[in-house]
Amino acid sequence: MSSPIDLLRRQVSDLHQELVRYDLVVWTAGNVSARVPGEDLLVIKPSGVSYDELTPGNMILCDLDGKVVEGDQSPSSDTAAHAYVYRHMPEVGGVVHTHSTYASAWAARAEAVPCVLTAMADEFGAEIPVGPFALIGDDSIGRGIVETLRGHRSPAVLMKSHGVFTIGKDARAAVKAAVMCEDVARTVHISRQLGEPLPIAQDDIDRLNHRYQNVYGQQPAAR
Repeated sequence: MSSPIDLLRRQVSDLHQELVRYDLVVWTAGNVSARVPGEDLLVIKPSGVSYDELTPGNMILCDLDGKVVEGDQSPSSDTAAHAYVYRHMPEVGGVVHTHSTYASAWAARAEAVPCVLTAMADEFGAEIPVGPFALIGDDSIGRGIVETLRGHRSPAVLMKSHGVFTIGKDARAAVKAAVMCEDVARTVHISRQLGEPLPIAQDDIDRLNHRYQNVYGQQPAAR
């Protein structure tokens, strides 16, 4: 029987291939992490390793201070940021970082993506906000993520002049948010080439978000 950590290593390894599949990353940039349920631990990819070479076996197990617990390689350079998010947002089970093209273009302008599409209302429930500029290497990025997303509906933040960070109840949800973030950033950008996108009324955003988050999809069968 595989241990919960072994299963999580496989899941995190597999989810990195979704970043490649949806063209959210190039070369070795970007990362996915997952919190180990019930433990002060996270699983994240090794730093600077090609996506083609990622396997469950080379995923790195770290504590929530970003220190390696198990693994033969150095963890992602964004580990301190991920660890900070997990320490300060206990509801978060997964964190993703990408430099996806359209969303990063908005980040380069330090401009939030306005909530002008029903798909945005569904997934984000608000604009996709901009977080502060922060250098890589310590928990400064993590602090910016938490400061921006705490109390905000959006599971995605555009870190100024950097790229996208997303959070979720688990790593898969965070990957989905990263995919959707790039999709709507591209669509709203194209819309602005035609003219100013039309806003959606806040009441309608609220209703769309509630439906999508609580009704949409398959619901557990009543007993």
